[in-house]
Amino acid sequence: MTTKTSMAIGHCTEAEWQARCELAALYRVVAHFRMTDLIDTHISARVPGAAPQFLINRYGVLFHEMRARDLVRIDLDGRRVDGGEPDDGVNAAGFTIHSAIHAAREDVACVIHTHTAAGIAVSAQHDGLLPLSQHALKFYGRLGYHDYEGIALDLDERERLVRDLGPHMAMILRNHGLLAVGRSIAQAFDQIYFLERACQAQVQAMAGGAALRLPPEHIRARTCRQYDIASSDAVVDLAWRSVRRLVGDASSYCC
Repeated sequence: MTTKTSMAIGHCTEAEWQARCELAALYRVVAHFRMTDLIDTHISARVPGAAPQFLINRYGVLFHEMRARDLVRIDLDGRRVDGGEPDDGVNAAGFTIHSAIHAAREDVACVIHTHTAAGIAVSAQHDGLLPLSQHALKFYGRLGYHDYEGIALDLDERERLVRDLGPHMAMILRNHGLLAVGRSIAQAFDQIYFLERACQAQVQAMAGGAALRLPPEHIRARTCRQYDIASSDAVVDLAWRSVRRLVGDASSYCC
Protein backbone atom coordinates (compact mmCIF):
# COMPACT_ATOMS: atom_id res chain seq x y z
CA MET A 1 0.00 0.00 0.00
CA THR A 2 1.27 3.47 -0.86
CA THR A 3 2.22 5.40 2.28
CA LYS A 4 1.73 9.09 3.06
CA THR A 5 5.47 9.55 2.68
CA SER A 6 5.52 7.99 -0.78
CA MET A 7 2.51 10.07 -1.82
CA ALA A 8 4.46 13.20 -0.89
CA ILE A 9 7.03 12.30 -3.55
CA GLY A 10 5.62 13.42 -6.88
CA HIS A 11 4.09 10.64 -9.01
CA CYS A 12 5.60 7.89 -6.85
CA THR A 13 4.07 4.53 -7.71
CA GLU A 14 3.99 1.54 -5.42
CA ALA A 15 6.73 -0.08 -7.52
CA GLU A 16 8.95 2.98 -7.20
CA TRP A 17 8.39 3.13 -3.45
CA GLN A 18 9.49 -0.48 -3.10
CA ALA A 19 12.58 0.29 -5.19
CA ARG A 20 13.31 3.25 -2.90
CA CYS A 21 13.08 1.03 0.18
CA GLU A 22 15.37 -1.61 -1.35
CA LEU A 23 17.88 1.03 -2.44
CA ALA A 24 17.88 2.72 0.96
CA ALA A 25 18.57 -0.68 2.52
CA LEU A 26 21.45 -1.19 0.08
CA TYR A 27 23.01 2.13 1.05
CA ARG A 28 22.91 1.06 4.69
CA VAL A 29 24.31 -2.39 3.89
CA VAL A 30 27.22 -0.79 2.00
CA ALA A 31 27.85 1.40 5.06
CA HIS A 32 27.73 -1.69 7.29
CA PHE A 33 30.54 -3.27 5.27
CA ARG A 34 32.57 -0.02 5.40
CA MET A 35 32.53 0.60 1.68
CA THR A 36 31.71 4.32 2.02
CA ASP A 37 33.72 7.50 1.44
CA LEU A 38 31.96 10.18 3.55
CA ILE A 39 29.22 11.67 1.32
CA ASP A 40 30.95 10.67 -1.92
CA THR A 41 30.44 7.55 -4.07
CA HIS A 42 26.95 6.61 -5.08
CA ILE A 43 24.43 3.87 -5.78
CA SER A 44 21.52 4.12 -8.19
CA ALA A 45 18.47 2.08 -9.14
CA ARG A 46 16.33 2.29 -12.27
CA VAL A 47 12.76 3.44 -11.59
CA PRO A 48 10.47 0.51 -12.50
CA GLY A 49 8.12 1.15 -15.38
CA ALA A 50 9.21 4.75 -15.94
CA ALA A 51 10.80 6.42 -18.92
CA PRO A 52 14.57 6.17 -18.41
CA GLN A 53 14.84 7.58 -14.89
CA PHE A 54 16.82 6.47 -11.87
CA LEU A 55 17.05 6.97 -8.13
CA ILE A 56 20.27 8.18 -6.53
CA ASN A 57 21.28 9.60 -3.15
CA ARG A 58 20.55 13.18 -2.22
CA TYR A 59 24.04 14.63 -1.91
CA GLY A 60 25.04 15.13 1.70
CA VAL A 61 23.19 12.21 3.33
CA LEU A 62 25.52 9.64 4.87
CA PHE A 63 24.96 6.09 3.68
CA HIS A 64 24.17 4.67 7.12
CA GLU A 65 21.28 7.13 7.56
CA MET A 66 19.71 6.80 4.10
CA ARG A 67 15.92 6.57 3.91
CA ALA A 68 13.59 5.98 0.99
CA ARG A 69 12.60 9.65 0.94
CA ASP A 70 16.26 10.74 0.80
CA LEU A 71 16.59 9.34 -2.70
CA VAL A 72 16.25 11.65 -5.67
CA ARG A 73 14.58 10.64 -8.94
CA ILE A 74 16.29 12.15 -11.97
CA ASP A 75 16.14 11.67 -15.72
CA LEU A 76 19.04 11.01 -18.05
CA ASP A 77 19.59 14.75 -18.46
CA GLY A 78 20.06 15.23 -14.72
CA ARG A 79 16.70 16.93 -14.12
CA ARG A 80 14.93 16.16 -10.86
CA VAL A 81 11.53 14.70 -11.71
CA ASP A 82 10.05 13.66 -8.37
CA GLY A 83 8.63 17.00 -7.27
CA GLY A 84 11.25 17.49 -4.55
CA GLU A 85 13.19 20.59 -3.67
CA PRO A 86 15.49 21.61 -6.54
CA ASP A 87 18.25 22.46 -4.05
CA ASP A 88 18.44 18.80 -3.03
CA GLY A 89 21.07 18.02 -5.64
CA VAL A 90 23.07 14.97 -6.57
CA ASN A 91 26.78 14.36 -6.92
CA ALA A 92 27.81 15.58 -10.39
CA ALA A 93 30.30 12.75 -10.91
CA GLY A 94 27.65 10.31 -9.77
CA PHE A 95 25.28 11.60 -12.44
CA THR A 96 27.92 11.18 -15.14
CA ILE A 97 28.74 7.59 -14.25
CA HIS A 98 25.24 6.34 -13.48
CA SER A 99 23.41 8.09 -16.33
CA ALA A 100 25.88 6.58 -18.80
CA ILE A 101 25.18 3.03 -17.71
CA HIS A 102 21.43 3.34 -17.22
CA ALA A 103 21.09 4.89 -20.69
CA ALA A 104 23.15 2.21 -22.44
CA ARG A 105 22.33 -0.97 -20.50
CA GLU A 106 18.61 -1.67 -20.32
CA ASP A 107 19.39 -4.93 -18.50
CA VAL A 108 20.87 -3.00 -15.55
CA ALA A 109 18.59 -2.15 -12.63
CA CYS A 110 21.25 -1.07 -10.15
CA VAL A 111 24.73 0.52 -10.30
CA ILE A 112 27.18 0.69 -7.36
CA HIS A 113 30.39 2.72 -7.29
CA THR A 114 32.86 2.62 -4.39
CA HIS A 115 36.19 4.14 -3.30
CA THR A 116 37.48 1.57 -0.81
CA ALA A 117 41.15 1.35 0.15
CA ALA A 118 41.49 -2.14 -1.31
CA GLY A 119 39.57 -1.25 -4.46
CA ILE A 120 41.66 1.86 -5.08
CA ALA A 121 44.86 -0.10 -4.37
CA VAL A 122 44.09 -2.78 -6.94
CA SER A 123 42.87 -0.16 -9.42
CA ALA A 124 46.32 1.44 -9.22
CA GLN A 125 48.20 -1.82 -9.84
CA HIS A 126 49.37 -2.39 -13.41
CA ASP A 127 47.89 -5.88 -13.78
CA GLY A 128 44.61 -5.10 -12.06
CA LEU A 129 42.76 -7.96 -10.38
CA LEU A 130 44.90 -11.10 -10.33
CA PRO A 131 43.36 -14.62 -10.50
CA LEU A 132 44.81 -15.56 -7.14
CA SER A 133 41.70 -16.23 -5.03
CA GLN A 134 38.40 -18.03 -5.43
CA HIS A 135 36.66 -14.68 -5.05
CA ALA A 136 38.74 -13.18 -7.87
CA LEU A 137 37.92 -16.08 -10.20
CA LYS A 138 34.26 -15.06 -10.11
CA PHE A 139 35.37 -12.21 -12.38
CA TYR A 140 37.87 -14.09 -14.53
CA GLY A 141 37.43 -12.83 -18.09
CA ARG A 142 34.36 -10.92 -16.95
CA LEU A 143 35.78 -7.65 -15.70
CA GLY A 144 36.04 -4.33 -17.51
CA TYR A 145 38.74 -1.68 -17.01
CA HIS A 146 38.36 2.06 -17.52
CA ASP A 147 41.39 4.37 -17.59
CA TYR A 148 41.40 7.34 -15.26
CA GLU A 149 40.39 10.66 -16.85
CA GLY A 150 40.11 12.82 -13.73
CA ILE A 151 36.99 13.41 -11.62
CA ALA A 152 34.05 12.21 -13.73
CA LEU A 153 32.55 15.62 -14.52
CA ASP A 154 32.94 15.53 -18.31
CA LEU A 155 29.81 14.09 -19.92
CA ASP A 156 31.91 13.00 -22.90
CA GLU A 157 33.40 10.31 -20.63
CA ARG A 158 30.07 8.49 -20.55
CA GLU A 159 30.63 6.90 -23.95
CA ARG A 160 33.99 5.50 -22.85
CA LEU A 161 32.61 4.24 -19.52
CA VAL A 162 29.95 2.27 -21.38
CA ARG A 163 32.47 0.96 -23.93
CA ASP A 164 34.85 -0.25 -21.24
CA LEU A 165 32.14 -1.91 -19.15
CA GLY A 166 30.92 -3.72 -22.25
CA PRO A 167 28.69 -6.72 -21.40
CA HIS A 168 30.26 -7.19 -17.96
CA MET A 169 28.66 -6.77 -14.55
CA ALA A 170 31.75 -5.27 -12.90
CA MET A 171 34.56 -2.91 -13.76
CA ILE A 172 37.69 -1.47 -12.20
CA LEU A 173 38.07 2.28 -12.66
CA ARG A 174 41.84 2.71 -12.87
CA ASN A 175 43.36 4.84 -10.08
CA HIS A 176 39.83 5.42 -8.81
CA GLY A 177 37.78 2.52 -7.47
CA LEU A 178 35.24 -0.18 -8.26
CA LEU A 179 31.95 -0.35 -10.11
CA ALA A 180 29.34 -3.11 -10.20
CA VAL A 181 25.93 -3.46 -11.81
CA GLY A 182 23.10 -5.95 -11.63
CA ARG A 183 19.76 -6.91 -13.07
CA SER A 184 18.52 -6.37 -9.53
CA ILE A 185 19.69 -4.64 -6.37
CA ALA A 186 20.53 -8.05 -4.94
CA GLN A 187 22.73 -8.97 -7.89
CA ALA A 188 24.55 -5.63 -7.88
CA PHE A 189 25.37 -6.11 -4.19
CA ASP A 190 26.59 -9.64 -4.87
CA GLN A 191 28.95 -8.27 -7.52
CA ILE A 192 30.40 -5.41 -5.46
CA TYR A 193 30.75 -7.53 -2.31
CA PHE A 194 32.81 -10.27 -3.96
CA LEU A 195 34.84 -7.82 -6.05
CA GLU A 196 35.71 -5.89 -2.90
CA ARG A 197 36.63 -9.10 -1.07
CA ALA A 198 38.81 -10.19 -3.99
CA CYS A 199 40.64 -6.86 -3.86
CA GLN A 200 41.14 -7.14 -0.09
CA ALA A 201 42.60 -10.63 -0.47
CA GLN A 202 44.96 -9.48 -3.22
CA VAL A 203 46.27 -6.51 -1.24
CA GLN A 204 46.95 -8.70 1.80
CA ALA A 205 48.53 -11.51 -0.23
CA MET A 206 50.90 -9.10 -1.96
CA ALA A 207 51.73 -7.37 1.31
CA GLY A 208 53.05 -10.68 2.69
CA GLY A 209 56.02 -10.50 0.32
CA ALA A 210 55.99 -14.21 -0.57
CA ALA A 211 55.78 -15.49 -4.13
CA LEU A 212 52.16 -15.82 -5.25
CA ARG A 213 50.75 -19.11 -6.52
CA LEU A 214 48.12 -18.72 -9.25
CA PRO A 215 45.76 -21.53 -10.34
CA PRO A 216 46.32 -22.93 -13.86
CA GLU A 217 44.27 -21.56 -16.73
CA HIS A 218 41.82 -24.45 -16.95
CA ILE A 219 40.99 -24.15 -13.25
CA ARG A 220 40.46 -20.41 -13.56
CA ALA A 221 37.98 -20.89 -16.39
CA ARG A 222 36.24 -23.80 -14.65
CA THR A 223 35.79 -21.86 -11.41
CA CYS A 224 34.38 -18.88 -13.25
CA ARG A 225 31.81 -21.14 -14.92
CA GLN A 226 30.94 -22.69 -11.54
CA TYR A 227 30.01 -19.23 -10.30
CA ASP A 228 27.17 -19.19 -12.84
CA ILE A 229 25.47 -21.76 -10.61
CA ALA A 230 26.76 -20.48 -7.28
CA SER A 231 25.51 -16.98 -8.17
CA SER A 232 22.09 -17.99 -9.48
CA ASP A 233 19.24 -15.53 -8.89
CA ALA A 234 17.83 -17.75 -6.15
CA VAL A 235 21.12 -17.86 -4.23
CA VAL A 236 21.77 -14.15 -4.70
CA ASP A 237 18.26 -13.25 -3.51
CA LEU A 238 18.62 -15.53 -0.48
CA ALA A 239 21.90 -13.83 0.46
CA TRP A 240 20.39 -10.36 -0.02
CA ARG A 241 17.42 -11.13 2.24
CA SER A 242 19.86 -12.32 4.90
CA VAL A 243 22.20 -9.35 4.53
CA ARG A 244 19.34 -6.87 4.70
CA ARG A 245 18.66 -7.98 8.28
CA LEU A 246 22.03 -6.49 9.26
CA VAL A 247 20.59 -2.99 8.96
CA GLY A 248 17.56 -3.53 11.15
CA ASP A 249 13.85 -3.31 10.59
CA ALA A 250 12.61 -1.82 7.34
CA SER A 251 10.68 0.83 9.26
CA SER A 252 13.98 2.62 9.90
CA TYR A 253 14.79 3.20 6.23
CA CYS A 254 11.50 2.63 4.38
CA CYS A 255 10.13 6.02 5.37
